[in-house]
Amino acid sequence: MIQIFLGKFAAKWSALALLSVLTLTACRGAGTAIQPRGSRGELNNLSIDGSSTVFPISEAMAEELMKTHPGVRVTIGISGSGGGFKKFCQGETDISNASRAIDMTERKLCEQNGIEYIEIPIALDGISVVVNPANDFVQCLTVEELKRIWEPAAEGKVVNWNQVRSSFPNRPLRLFGPGTDSGTHDYFTAALVGKEQQSRGDYTASEDDNIIVQGVAADADSLGFFGYAYYQENKNKLKLVEIDSGKGCIAPSPNTIADRSYQPLSRPEFIYINKSEADRPDVKSFVEFHLNPEHQYLISEVGYVPLPESVMTMVRNRYQQGKVGSVFKSGSTLDINLHDALNLEN
Repeated sequence: MIQIFLGKFAAKWSALALLSVLTLTACRGAGTAIQPRGSRGELNNLSIDGSSTVFPISEAMAEELMKTHPGVRVTIGISGSGGGFKKFCQGETDISNASRAIDMTERKLCEQNGIEYIEIPIALDGISVVVNPANDFVQCLTVEELKRIWEPAAEGKVVNWNQVRSSFPNRPLRLFGPGTDSGTHDYFTAALVGKEQQSRGDYTASEDDNIIVQGVAADADSLGFFGYAYYQENKNKLKLVEIDSGKGCIAPSPNTIADRSYQPLSRPEFIYINKSEADRPDVKSFVEFHLNPEHQYLISEVGYVPLPESVMTMVRNRYQQGKVGSVFKSGSTLDINLHDALNLEN
């Protein structure tokens, strides 16, 4: 029997809108158990925090892993990539989920606290811009129009749809998006405005993407953005907006995300492993489960795009060699080919 406190990954993770932590416990199961650690024989307690974008992948992997590894407890928080890194670099968690690469400030914090980390790209995502299905006038937005909506100068000024494009109706524009601890917010602002964290502040913000889904689904005049999986899970409630970066209007899809034609909002997703905990049986089993070719279907099932096998081979080699640090020297993955970045390290 597997006891799951918050539901089955394939259908239920969108119901976690008001919850910030998932605890999964495997009571019994087939296969070889991970041996409990601790002097009193406590359950393994694998602690993960960070990106709500990566959360569905971690949930799916944890639930399937526990079918063959009873006696494992996995706790998954969703405090955003930035919030997760703060905990991780203070030694509070074993694994940090991130929808962007670790930045320079976070690297310094880890260094100050003696935390070495192994960076593991695990999937591809395309940040999805959505409106309410009742919106019959927005089909595609240009990168410049998105910048006009979200840049700091728009605060209190760009408040109606016709200020975005003159042919749009004179109706209020209400915005929903990730908060400033979110890696999705960081990547989105860097891609559109040119600098992370630079956006207007007068919008409804949450580190939980399900809150953004609910807001856009309930407001005919709204616009929001989040990871592709959240659109996939809720596409009956939302309308996807195509993006024109200068080469025509393109919607995110497994193909356009994988071939990077959906620009500038395609990006890799990550988990970061505390190097000092990497050989612990529960941590090792969780990471190896992620990297197993037989388990990549789980990434597709929750709405993301698996990495190409050529990239996965390099990722597996990087993990097996225990290479620490980030392959992204500037701290940004914007306009960087993941294959090339990993290849340069070798």
